Amino acid sequence: MSHDHGHSANRNRLLIAIGIVAVVLVVEALGAWLSGSLSLLADAGHMLSDLTGLVVALMATIVAARPATDRQTFGFRRAEVFGALINGLILVVVAVFVTIGAIGRLVSGEAEVQSGPMLVVAAIGLVANFGALLLLRPSAGHSINMRGAYLEVFGDLIGSVTVIVAAVVIMVTGFQAADAIASLLIAAFIVPRAVLLLRDVVRVLSEAAPADTDVAEIRDHILGTAGVVAVHDVHVWAITSGAPVFTAHVVVEPGVFRSGGTGKLLDELSGCLSAHFDVEHSTFQLEPAEHAAHEDELHR
Repeated sequence: MSHDHGHSANRNRLLIAIGIVAVVLVVEALGAWLSGSLSLLADAGHMLSDLTGLVVALMATIVAARPATDRQTFGFRRAEVFGALINGLILVVVAVFVTIGAIGRLVSGEAEVQSGPMLVVAAIGLVANFGALLLLRPSAGHSINMRGAYLEVFGDLIGSVTVIVAAVVIMVTGFQAADAIASLLIAAFIVPRAVLLLRDVVRVLSEAAPADTDVAEIRDHILGTAGVVAVHDVHVWAITSGAPVFTAHVVVEPGVFRSGGTGKLLDELSGCLSAHFDVEHSTFQLEPAEHAAHEDELHR
């Protein structure tokens, strides 16, 4: 799939998901007002953050599709990472506000919840969130931005299930505190997802090697290529999730230069990284042994 086609598909999925989440948000907000449910209100607040996050993700996808320029030589794909950063921060803020509200209600003991409307609205949210989840799932494994959007909706799905359970408990037992407890559970589920998302963002922005990339194994593959003597100054990072970049200085046998085999060697090296490690952009500097020795002296 080309990047342009992939970005177009992501935009379409996000637009549909935004429509679904916006409708459910209104329904849940009205349901929380009618039923007095804090957990439903917490889920609506979570959905509000998700709606904001999805809109940010959509804007990031549009910006990321812009072509590279002389100033932005890698293009604008890192906009997806900044979109994921905003999503993660929104999740943290929502978790804090939900926790404060739930604790306040548990301490005060003020809880009059109508479980019937609460259950109906939560069930509607469950169905809608499941549909949005299926819609976003195909793109979640290829883009950190889309993964953030997917996690947002997945959190809404779990939130809807939690509200349904609380509504059933209140309906059956009359235990009103179940609503506030469900709110705390929703907040507790939000935090780990936010941490995981922000961890991925930090990994990309700090230009660390992607988590699924074994640099030592790449080095071994390069050293195993005919004509290669040594490899140094190896760097692996990612422009965004799923877009690793690789550079290295490769010391080669003198015969490679004499025979004019540098082009063939470069094809082999780039083909190896593309086929075995899914590295779409690799740059190699081929060096004779004496040049590598000269670099070592300069770096001392």
